[in-house]
Amino acid sequence: MNIFLIYAHDDKEAVRKLHQRIVRDGINAWLDAQNLQPGQDWQHEIRRAILKSDLVLVCLSRAFNKQPGYRHEELKIALEKAKLLDDDRIFIIPVRLEKCDMPECLHHLQRVDLFEEDGYKKLIHSLKQMIRSR
Repeated sequence: MNIFLIYAHDDKEAVRKLHQRIVRDGINAWLDAQNLQPGQDWQHEIRRAILKSDLVLVCLSRAFNKQPGYRHEELKIALEKAKLLDDDRIFIIPVRLEKCDMPECLHHLQRVDLFEEDGYKKLIHSLKQMIRSR
């Protein structure tokens, strides 16, 4: 399973730690800071990575909605891909890094709150369940 992480650059450190934890738990996760190589067309590579991904984690925080950025384009790409999949297939998981509002386009999806005591445990359990069922 390939997972793509969308996030605000203000949350880079928290997302880097989440990425490391997910990888340590045996799941392949794509993170721009880790996977983009010098000289690559980063917009093209990010789009390609999203479209090839089995799952997208949208890492939400107060900073996510605060300002414009390419993460909003990444979210649009993920939402477009999700429309092409079966209705019962999970493709996007909203992951709140802190208490914050969710973008309107994600309100219909169940979120996981990493700031809650069992938040990461719920997330990794769901990811491993999805891997087993595919």
